[in-house]
Amino acid sequence: MRRSPKSSKRAGFLLMEVILALGIFGIAATAFAIALGRTADAAAMAQRRMQIGRILESALTEALSMPALEEGTTSVTLDEEIGGAQVEVDTLIEPLLEMENQDGQLLQQMFRIQVSAHWYDGGAWMEETAETWRYARLYQP
Repeated sequence: MRRSPKSSKRAGFLLMEVILALGIFGIAATAFAIALGRTADAAAMAQRRMQIGRILESALTEALSMPALEEGTTSVTLDEEIGGAQVEVDTLIEPLLEMENQDGQLLQQMFRIQVSAHWYDGGAWMEETAETWRYARLYQP
């Protein structure tokens, strides 16, 4: 049984349409999978940043609430891990010697408190820093 030339052309054209549709679907599915992967990476990075922010805020609050400030640097390695790596927190307390208020008066006994977190992530060392100022006799009568 022979087919007519019109029906074989239609069958060939239909096969080409199906192949083209599958190719377009494959490209779209691949792009969607890549987008999902990047979204997951961005969510994990945001979670790590939030965790580091919480650690820095906690260390800064701890340093601010000390009754007597002492100049110097302290370093602590936390038990908490970020992305499988331990976090080291450095706290630097140093006096501010030339700080003035808006009237131009020199402010004495002011300290700068800087807290830095260091951790290894994605093949590189990462660092995040927070700082504030405090009057030395804030919690003294």
